[in-house]
Amino acid sequence: MFSGIKNSKGSRVILGVLSCIILLMLVSISGCSSSVKDASTTAASGAGQSKQIKLVISTAPSLKGSFDEIKTLYETKNPQAALTFNYGPSGSLQSQIEQGAGTDIYISQGKPQMDALEQKGLIQKDSRFNLLSDELVLIVNKDNTSIRSFEDLSKPEVKKIGIGEAKTVPAAKTTQETLTSLKLWDKLKPKMVIGKDLMQIMAYVETGNADAGFVWDTIAITSDKVKVVATAPAASHSPIVLPAAIVASSKNSNAAAKFLAYLQSDEAMKIFNKHGFVKGK
Repeated sequence: MFSGIKNSKGSRVILGVLSCIILLMLVSISGCSSSVKDASTTAASGAGQSKQIKLVISTAPSLKGSFDEIKTLYETKNPQAALTFNYGPSGSLQSQIEQGAGTDIYISQGKPQMDALEQKGLIQKDSRFNLLSDELVLIVNKDNTSIRSFEDLSKPEVKKIGIGEAKTVPAAKTTQETLTSLKLWDKLKPKMVIGKDLMQIMAYVETGNADAGFVWDTIAITSDKVKVVATAPAASHSPIVLPAAIVASSKNSNAAAKFLAYLQSDEAMKIFNKHGFVKGK
């Protein structure tokens, strides 16, 4: 009788222990399942967030108006992209790239600067193409009525003519070619005042520190204080093109190629056209 009671109590004890063990196992399994689920959720969340890629584009100041609009459009459609624009004279930007500046894309206002980088193996040759074209124009202050042509620059009352720095501003070379073709270069050279870039030349004309100046058409249209009085004849100078290319040292070649492809789209070209550019040839 006592033995039966003892066995009965022992059974209850064993059952109790087993119940505790099973309960602990269930809690453990539930915890593991939850951990796996959390890890899976975290991984999925991480996979949905692509790493932001920063692109540095070195380009001419004449493109700023266009790129202000393009940056907003492109980053909205491509949230993983962060565009930074480095504006400056094409020759200066060329020197920066030659010295190892971190740049992904170079868009030059002139062909010689891009040629120089290509010869040194500093751009991806296969990525190069002529993005846009521009025109060289003669500007005067909006109130000026005495200068209406290139020939008028020879008048004695015209004392100062703004022109870019020959080593860094591509428009300076185009100006020399144009005036040489028109047989005016030697006669006008003593009147020339040098500007570090085309924005400075336009400021000279706006403020009266120069009677006239030579700038790209896309620069001239950004000011309501100057007016265009003449456009350089196409036959008087080398073609004005703005070549674009991926810099050889870029660590973001795929993203850079995608952005350059977008710049050739109809959407981007409409913006360029609005700011005075035409598609490159």
